[in-house]
Amino acid sequence: MTKNIYVGNLSWECTDQDLRTLFADFGDVSSARVIEDRETGRSRGFGFVEMEAAGAEQAIESLNGSDYQGRNLKVNEAQPRQSRPSRPRY
Repeated sequence: MTKNIYVGNLSWECTDQDLRTLFADFGDVSSARVIEDRETGRSRGFGFVEMEAAGAEQAIESLNGSDYQGRNLKVNEAQPRQSRPSRPRY
């Protein structure tokens, strides 16, 4: 079973591979993705890592609040995205 982990407060230079490498010390990483702005392609400062459940718990405990690339990370289990009300199109 895998868990999806939210990783916030990433530096603008952080890549998918950086995230994968950071979390690989805690177990097998299925995927690691830094979320980018659709229009500019620039990092939005957060990402998601999917990995085995046992390693995920240890990674969250160890990495939350830790310094990575000059930033204090916010690491926790990802919550399902809440639906947003649709906006009218003009």
